[in-house]
Amino acid sequence: MKKVIKYILVSIFALMIIAFGGFYIWSEQTYKPSDELYALVGKGDIKKENGFVTFEPTKNKKVGIVLYPGAKVEPEAYGYYAKELAKEGYTVVIPDVRFNFALFDKNKATEAKDAYPAVEKWYVAGHSLGGVAATAYAYENPKEVEGIILLGSYPSDSNDFSKMKVPMLSLYAEYDGLSTVEKIMKTKHLLSKEANMHKIAGGNHGQFGVYGKQKGDHEATISAKKQQEEMIAVTKKWLDQNGE
Repeated sequence: MKKVIKYILVSIFALMIIAFGGFYIWSEQTYKPSDELYALVGKGDIKKENGFVTFEPTKNKKVGIVLYPGAKVEPEAYGYYAKELAKEGYTVVIPDVRFNFALFDKNKATEAKDAYPAVEKWYVAGHSLGGVAATAYAYENPKEVEGIILLGSYPSDSNDFSKMKVPMLSLYAEYDGLSTVEKIMKTKHLLSKEANMHKIAGGNHGQFGVYGKQKGDHEATISAKKQQEEMIAVTKKWLDQNGE
């Protein structure tokens, strides 16, 4: 009997190792920043420190944004959006997350606060699964966050902001094949009453970053640069309206 139990336990352990190995290999097959990204952002402008890809402003407003990346998307893919916001005075940090899944590192915003003590106020933002991580952090730490920016994303059902007073900006795209317009509308009730929503006509899921095509996404009818520019303009306006 003992030999049978030992065999079963060894078999379960072996299966767990195989499953984890498969997950790890899959998680490392990432979406990398495209050549188009590096045409918009020089590699010398991308600074990696403290576990973040960081864009710091020349004239610092002492306001920071932690931008959680989408699943399996490398942080640098959001470099253009981050760089342009940094030009407006915001410190933008994009965390390098474990296994390329932001939910494994949702407390990266706390690490950012410790790493950049000169920043006095913090917003959290996130693309796709990164937005789920950002909203989870904000829900659990409401006093630590000035507002939330969602890029083709929405909160999980357990993070209901409808009765919370927190500024939120939801940017979603017409041809998003993953965070579809239907899904965005179905989860709208989870956003706060202070939420602003903006639909990007012709945009898709992958163009919330600059990393090329993504499996399951639809074809955009606008360029990645045009989608990025609209994202930047709407985000700047929203931050201005919040007194930042």
